[in-house]
Amino acid sequence: MRFLAITLIVHRPDPVTGRLKSTHDRFREVLDNAVLAEELGFDGFGVGERHERPFISSSPTVVLSHVAALTRRIRLFTAVTTLSLLDPVRAYEDYATLDHLSEGRLDLIIGKGNGSAQRELFHVTPEDQWERNAESYEVFRRLWRQDKVTARTRFRPELTDAEVWPRPYQRPVRVWHGSATSKESVDLAARYGDPLFSANVTNPIEPYAELIRYYRERWRHYGHDPAGIAVGAGTAGLLVAPTSQQALAAYRPVFEANLAFFRRAGLPVVFETLEDFVARSSALIGSPQQVIDKVHRYHEQFGHTVLHLHADAGGLTDTQHRDSLELFQSAVAPALRKDIPDPPFPWAPVHPAAEEPAHV
Repeated sequence: MRFLAITLIVHRPDPVTGRLKSTHDRFREVLDNAVLAEELGFDGFGVGERHERPFISSSPTVVLSHVAALTRRIRLFTAVTTLSLLDPVRAYEDYATLDHLSEGRLDLIIGKGNGSAQRELFHVTPEDQWERNAESYEVFRRLWRQDKVTARTRFRPELTDAEVWPRPYQRPVRVWHGSATSKESVDLAARYGDPLFSANVTNPIEPYAELIRYYRERWRHYGHDPAGIAVGAGTAGLLVAPTSQQALAAYRPVFEANLAFFRRAGLPVVFETLEDFVARSSALIGSPQQVIDKVHRYHEQFGHTVLHLHADAGGLTDTQHRDSLELFQSAVAPALRKDIPDPPFPWAPVHPAAEEPAHV
């Protein structure tokens, strides 16, 4: 099993202390967390893309380029690239450049994205966002694979023998499809034989397990070898401590502060108590053995081979967060790596197959 540390770069007051870091300090924290993730042995570091409050993750390629310069081994993920909002030509240019700068350490997780404010910012409607996502991905995919592309498109100017530079480093880049509730995204992933990444954050396990079962059905429908399926899944929180009592005591102020925030903001509350949150959500809060057992329970439903954890402290103290990550890597990850297989593809960069044509 492989493990990612992921941030959406939320920028709001600390839920427990109420302190708001400056934008500059928040970005520095993200970079520090990426370096820490590599030092601790994580397999990937992911940066989300959002274009509305309270996020400052509108330029993941810029952030990941800086992370690439600070690290040497860890793979770089987008979580997610909101292709429904983007021009696929411009997105290709940015990510192909990042792919070179990172020496082929890039994986993309794509999705339509959520939030009405960012839809309005880019003039995308709830009715057309799925079609935009599919069209943008199809164009993006062809640009990565073909030297010249002709495409009849609805949502951007058509392409005729278009050449787009730079040509990529990895041939091709691996693209995961992120999905929280969408059968459309799941079907798109299955159609192209691409891996799926389940959000697995807001609700109990059942709706996510249902979507993953649908993905496997559509994968077979499109004629792909079931042995090639790869599934990733998120988590709703992390705190690993020597005992369950210590973990609950440390996480309770975070849960209660977040619960109060959701109620003030009028957001739906799925888990009313910390005990329910620990029992029925995907959060990994407890002793090492409790966390191992919970990941195994989810694996029985999902068959996932990649797991993402929160890169940010999110209300924990820096010491609590680092201690939790260190204990996860020393006492949890080795057991899960032993028991659960890796995805069915190499984790190393996919190097260029041949010299790219001269750019005249």
